[in-house]
Amino acid sequence: MALLRQSYRPDLIEERLNLRFEVYGTEDFKNHMTAGVSLFLYRVYLNTNQRAPVRKTGDDVAKRPLLPLDLHFFLTVWAQQASLQHTILGWAMRTLEDHSVMPASLLNGARPGVFHDDETVEIVAGQLTNEELMRIWDDLGAEYRLSGPYIARVVRIESLIEVSAGAPVRRREFGYGVVE
Repeated sequence: MALLRQSYRPDLIEERLNLRFEVYGTEDFKNHMTAGVSLFLYRVYLNTNQRAPVRKTGDDVAKRPLLPLDLHFFLTVWAQQASLQHTILGWAMRTLEDHSVMPASLLNGARPGVFHDDETVEIVAGQLTNEELMRIWDDLGAEYRLSGPYIARVVRIESLIEVSAGAPVRRREFGYGVVE
């Protein structure tokens, strides 16, 4: 949302609206904003392609593997007229496409230090069937609003558990036997 907030200029929209940009939970859909864009996280999946072994930090401490997650969310636009909703969603989608790989400097906007300097998160268009989308809106207990699905991948969560290293191997012994 920080990217959209920083990128928005009221002169981009004919009505020169002061749009709001907020992260929504389920309750927020009942008392939604008048004009703006909301982000709603509806699914979190473990990314099984990005599993990694034990890793070492900069101070040579072994840590458990990172937990790689794909975050599925949708952007919902809020405005009085349908044509205005289309314009806002088009602008928001173009902005996300222009910044599809988000660096740590942008990701750390609200909470500095969460992402390491070399970390990035890729934002890609998601896929939802009409049935899935309508089921989500039914579960929210709100009227459908124009929304676009996206996936933030791969968000890696660090473990706080250090892996203890055993004593170094000094000698290897191999033996063999005869099977009767």
